[in-house]
Parts: sequence; C-alpha cells; structure tokens
Amino acid sequence: MDSGSRPPPPTGTGVRVRAPLVESVSCYCRLDTGLKTVVDARKFVPGAKMCMQPEVKQSKRKSRGSRKERCRTQAPLLPGLPDDLAIACLIRVPRVEHPNLRMVCRRWNRLFSGNYFYSLRKKIGVAEEWVYVFKRDREGKISWHAFDPLHQLWKSLPPVPSEYSEALGFGCAVLSGCYLYLFGGKDPLRGSMRRVVFYNARTNKWHRAPDMLRKRHFFGSCVINNCLYVAGGECEGIQRTLQSAEVYDPNRNRWACITEMNNGMVPFIGVVYDGKWFLKGLDSHRQVTSEVYLPSSNAWSTIDDEMVTGWRNPSISFNGRLYSADCRDGCKLRVYDDNTGTWTRFMDSKHHLGSSRAFEAAALVSLNGKLCIIRNNMSITLVDVSDPTMSVETDSARIVTPTVEVYQMKKNSSPDVEPIITAGCLGHTWPHLWKKVSSMLPLSMCHLTNGSTISA
Repeated sequence: MDSGSRPPPPTGTGVRVRAPLVESVSCYCRLDTGLKTVVDARKFVPGAKMCMQPEVKQSKRKSRGSRKERCRTQAPLLPGLPDDLAIACLIRVPRVEHPNLRMVCRRWNRLFSGNYFYSLRKKIGVAEEWVYVFKRDREGKISWHAFDPLHQLWKSLPPVPSEYSEALGFGCAVLSGCYLYLFGGKDPLRGSMRRVVFYNARTNKWHRAPDMLRKRHFFGSCVINNCLYVAGGECEGIQRTLQSAEVYDPNRNRWACITEMNNGMVPFIGVVYDGKWFLKGLDSHRQVTSEVYLPSSNAWSTIDDEMVTGWRNPSISFNGRLYSADCRDGCKLRVYDDNTGTWTRFMDSKHHLGSSRAFEAAALVSLNGKLCIIRNNMSITLVDVSDPTMSVETDSARIVTPTVEVYQMKKNSSPDVEPIITAGCLGHTWPHLWKKVSSMLPLSMCHLTNGSTISA
C-alpha cells in the first residue's frame, strides 16, 4: 500500500494529539528586544507577542536619538537665547562671581567647571590671574586665601584636608594651570609624609593624588614642562638628609624616580632658569652647597659660579631673565646677565618703605605680565620690566598682621621651622624659594594664574 492511500489515524479515545512544534504565543522577557535575532524570529512565528508582565523589567538601552531628544528638551542656559550666545555672555562674567553661578543649576555647574568654558575665556582675553597664599594662625592651623587683583578682594578657600591643617615643611606648586598641589611635609604627630593633595580652582574643591615615593619634608620642588619635581629634604631615620629625587607626571598620574643628587641637601632657595633647576641649601654637615639639574639628560652637577654665589631671596625667573631683590623691602631689583656672568642693578624706585620686618619682601611673582613684589604686610608693588622706572603700588587687603618676622636662613641655622614657599607661574618655569620665618605666623605664597592654562 502506497503512502497516498494510507487511512487516516484513528481518532478514538486514548490517542494523544501532538503539540505544535512552535507555539504561537512566545515569551521573550529574558531577551533584549533590541536584538536583531528576536525581531527576525517573530517574523517566522505568526501571532507571536512579547511578554508584558509588569514584574519583568526590560533592559533597553537608550538610543542616540533619545539623548539628542533630551538635549533638545532641556532648558536653555539663558531663557530666550541660544546656548552659544548664552555662553558668549557667561564667559565675560568676572571670575569672582563664578562660585555663585555654579549654584544656579546643574547645567551652569557643569559649564563653569569644564575646560571648554575657560578655554574660551583665554581665547577672548578675559582670563584673570589670582594670587594664592596660605597663613598659619597662632594655634598653628593653616588656611588658604586667594587675592583678586581686579576687585582687590581676598577669598577664602575651603578648609585644607586634615593632614595638612598643621603640616610643616611641605611643598606647593601649580600643575595644568588650575590645580594647586600640596605635597610632602611633616605632621607634628606622625612625622614626615608622602601625602599629596590638590585644589581644583574650577570646582573649588580639594582632592587626593598619588602619594610620593619617599617621605620627606623641607625639600626643594619645581615645575618643568607641567611635571612636578622634588629633591632633597629631610626624613626621620639614620639618613636624615636626603639625596633622592622624583618626578610626578599629571598625565600619567604617577610618580617616578630620577637621578639622585650628588650630595644630600636641605634646600632653602631654588629656581628654574634657562631650562635648568638650580638648588642651594645645606648639606648633612650644615655647609652651603649648590647643584643644578638638567631634565633633558636626567643628571645633577655641582655648581659654584657667580650666579649662585650672588643669588638672593626672593628671586624669580621672568620672561627668560633671572631677577632678585637687592634690598630688604624689594624697592631695588637685580638681574643676572648671562653674557657677563654677573648680577647688575635693574631697578631702584628710591622709595624705601623702611627696615621693619613688616615691609620685607617675601615673594616675587608674575602677575598680569608684570613682576609683582609681595611683602609681609601684603602690600603689593607691580613693576613693568619693559619700563622699570614705572611701578604701581597696590594697597591690597591684608590677611596677616604686620608683626610677621621673616629673615633669611643663615649658615648653620636649623631648618626645623616652617619656611616661606613662593612660586611664580611662568608657563613651565617655577621658582621655589625658602626662607626661615617666625614660629608665630608663618606665611606661604603661591601664584595661581588664569593665563594660558589656568581654569578659573
């Protein structure tokens, strides 16, 4: 009998009917509905439908279209203006108002904390330079302050992290133009530290950074090509005076060792000049020694020429030339002549402020393209180096009493006091100066610029 003449199967009781191989109603609740395989499968299953159980959550990614749609529906930065015109208005707002504007809404906070906003300020020439200093009260507590030269105002920074509230002998420097780093130092209770923290001028907050490789305090530091270098200093232990040196690269966010110094040193003055880092300090026998570091060859060498012997505090490398104070109150300045290898008189204002400690020049920094002389009583003199006969005296607000005593560290004197650390932002050139101060109200100054790379 052939297959065409087969009788139909019996339909009596006890005969089971086979279930269809493919169900007409399928549940895909465990699958991603965005997958192409699911969509294709439904084409071959007539009547198939998705499971819409309320307790099952489908994991569906938001498409780019939905993000763009959300951006279209969000409120504008300024009502009635497109965002590009709103940004053109906001970038012209003075920097002193930025902290208040960040609190308007989330969009404004993101805008005022980003790189794009401050790159536009720099591009149109409205970037501002501020001077950052810290002071220590009578209880030994540290607080940071920023001076706005445009409005002659002092602004308080958020409290420093607890490990630096009473630290001694730490370093400070600015990287990427907007990050103020505090590193190393000596805690009164725990001793030398490797800790590193930094302040973001755009967000007005303190953050942690990778620790240094070696504990140290009262060391030398500088910034070259936006990399932070530290060398020498002291640490508890048998080898008290350190020879080791290291460098921090913010792009890699890590520290690395560099060649050790020829002799251990506790630096009290330093500067980056002509692409080299010069340090002068006391060795383990409390004898004055000087060394120079060349980053290109990663090598240290001992130096004892006229530049070092005639080098005085405070000093600064500014516009490719090395300047130094030539009198106590900074009314006279000297400049180093590379051709003759000697120091020569550069400026004499003939207006001496007096021999009081309050009028002693504490720092030389760069401010708005001029050389800025800052004294212990926080009075400021701006000198146009292109015309040294013209100087502008600024009676700035004062955050310290005029009783702060500052005097240069002498040979065989102990460095175990809080130093003054000053720094002038000159792109990749950062002088780092050390002085001995009274234990009552030590002061440190650091210049944080809003020029080429600052973000504030």
